[in-house]
Amino acid sequence: MMVPAALLLLGALAAVLAPRLLARTDWQDREPVVALWVWQCVVAAVLLCFALSMTLSAAAAWQAVRGRVFAPAPRDVVEAYALTGGSWAATIAVALALGGAWSAAMLVREIAGSAARRRRSRAELLLRAPLLPGEEPSSDRLVILEGERPDAWWLPGATPRLVLTTAALRRLEGRRLDAVLAHEQGHAQARHDWLLHSSAALATGFPQIPVFAAFRDEMHRLVELAADDMASRRFGRLTTALALVELNEDRGVFGPSPTPQAHVPQRVQRLLTPPDRLTAGRRLRLTAAAALVPVVPVLVAFVPGLRALG
Repeated sequence: MMVPAALLLLGALAAVLAPRLLARTDWQDREPVVALWVWQCVVAAVLLCFALSMTLSAAAAWQAVRGRVFAPAPRDVVEAYALTGGSWAATIAVALALGGAWSAAMLVREIAGSAARRRRSRAELLLRAPLLPGEEPSSDRLVILEGERPDAWWLPGATPRLVLTTAALRRLEGRRLDAVLAHEQGHAQARHDWLLHSSAALATGFPQIPVFAAFRDEMHRLVELAADDMASRRFGRLTTALALVELNEDRGVFGPSPTPQAHVPQRVQRLLTPPDRLTAGRRLRLTAAAALVPVVPVLVAFVPGLRALG
């Protein structure tokens, strides 16, 4: 039972310490795409720790599971794991299995809720921009709505739509409008909606686990920074910053009172500051190091078997 316990302890330590360690770094705002990758690798490692611990605990508790998990393995490999946990092993396996089922249920709930919201948005879109008599539904992704507030958003789904209000068209001109469109297209191309769904499901299902709550908060922030960078690379940082200001200045986000869009001033300030990106070598090293993080629990799980074979 040493390996399942070690994996459980490793997952718990990573879930608590990883958000604190990442919060101390100074490069995430400079490289949001790399930061998104690092967070995904950390969360994947935590989930792998729990999944492998559950599997080995179940193998220790029940002979039927052990026979399936170690079916092709020699006897020496099975004996190397010392799978004699009794009731403790069964308790850990059941608890982790219930946690996995709860996570899956939260993800299904999040996806179903998102689909329902999209259906309501599409129904509202059809109500506000109805088809004219004799007009056939088109595959155009751009939809213009009458609206007094400048706004733009991406509506994902089977037939994705980029929605703009007439107020946004009146206020944004030329390259600033193009920058807003590029920002929303950046979200669509990178499928940021799936990151938001998965992070929200984990944080909703396990709000007391620090890594999942931090994962959700950072995903909301980092996907916006990544989309800002996509737009700024095509149309310039100043143009993108001015587009953000013009799109949000009527919402009170630049005032003293906090608002749901309180991150917008920080995004504008970041765009107005000269870029201070990491070197290509350091980006590559961070990406490679993050990719190795989920390998750690796999190595911990396989070490006894590899030693027995070696």
